[in-house]
Amino acid sequence: MIRFLPLAALLFFSGLASAQEIDSGNNTPIEVEKITSDTAIKNRLREIYDAVGGFDSVEITVKSGVVTLRGEVPSARVQKDAVSLSDRTGGVVLTINRLTEPTEITSRFAPAYEKLQQMGRGIVMKLPLLGAALIILILSGYFAKLVGQRHRWLDRLPFSSLGRQLALRAVRGVIMIVGILFALELLDATAIVGAVMGAAGLAGLALGFAFKNIVENYLAGVLLSTRNPFEIGDAVEIDGQTGKVARLTSRDTVLVTLDGNHLRIPNAKVMNSVLLNYSRNPLRRFDFYVGVSTEFDLTEVKRIAMETLKENPAVLDDPAPMVAIDSLGDSAIQVRLFAWLDQSKHSFLKVKSESIRLIKEAFDEAGIEMPEPIYRVHLRERLTALSESVSGEKPKPETVSAPVTEEDISADDAIDDQIEAEALNSTEENLLHQNPSGKKNP
Repeated sequence: MIRFLPLAALLFFSGLASAQEIDSGNNTPIEVEKITSDTAIKNRLREIYDAVGGFDSVEITVKSGVVTLRGEVPSARVQKDAVSLSDRTGGVVLTINRLTEPTEITSRFAPAYEKLQQMGRGIVMKLPLLGAALIILILSGYFAKLVGQRHRWLDRLPFSSLGRQLALRAVRGVIMIVGILFALELLDATAIVGAVMGAAGLAGLALGFAFKNIVENYLAGVLLSTRNPFEIGDAVEIDGQTGKVARLTSRDTVLVTLDGNHLRIPNAKVMNSVLLNYSRNPLRRFDFYVGVSTEFDLTEVKRIAMETLKENPAVLDDPAPMVAIDSLGDSAIQVRLFAWLDQSKHSFLKVKSESIRLIKEAFDEAGIEMPEPIYRVHLRERLTALSESVSGEKPKPETVSAPVTEEDISADDAIDDQIEAEALNSTEENLLHQNPSGKKNP
């Protein structure tokens, strides 16, 4: 209450100032004939004050139709009402306000205490209605909890786990709102609903601006869990970042990169970026380039390359591998090789590496050279003598037979094992489920 003392002081001094001034804008006519006696004005004004109530401490003095009000009133509003009633009384020429407000703390607390008493009496009278409203709220909460526990009917809907959770929360929220509205209607306090809804709207607008990114990522997470563009263990590329999906939270998507690092991408960015899922189709094609000399028969080169690719047990016959002449250069011809594999059984990187090794060995055995870059040098001064004659023929490289070893082209499960360990140790809620088809490889 101390913070209201400056306001009370302001009202007090304004009342003193107004008591010293005469309202020049008062247009009340001053009668010359049939003048009402001062005693009649005083008696009439006292009757009015007694009928209205709350003006017992106001002293009335009337002289020549001029009314002077003195005494102590509880508030500035009572002062204003007393002056207004005096001005509207017949025969009053002018009202001089000399009323004051109490400055003692106990006097200031008296009106508030009286209001509290009135509120208490009103609450006591409405106790039966309050009890009934409380019972309605308790039953609404119990019914909402019961619906939350028995949500097997939601499992039949074609929603993701996050979608089912949102639907369940929406149903429980509707039940609670209906119970609150019914309780307020019982208490005849439905006007509170409008004020609460207005305040909630303003608060929601402010919170929407403050937590824009959080809300955007949450909604994006809902859409991602509904559309299912990827599953746990899928190898994906999002906005130039490559890794395997570990989990989808309400705020971000967690990837485990091929280096074993955890990468968190906001869901809103995942929704707005180009997403490449390598694991959705188990078949995947790889390709690489080989440069050969222009002196060799390209038909023979293509035949040897095709047969060598088929020797790799991980390369599929359907779709069949392919060898194409990509470009013709000054000193080399670029040959491009294509082949398919089943990445659910074999590692993409291992199969590609093994294919390059086999092609290199086959070309060496067939004497197919991969030429080095040739540089032509022009000499400005003529040489007087040549110590040796230079031959344009190059000796063929000797091939050394190396022991044949079986290369490992099996699936690489290192990242998948880390994803499983992360799922066991993390406490975050995962909106995705493990794909029953098994592990996938990048």
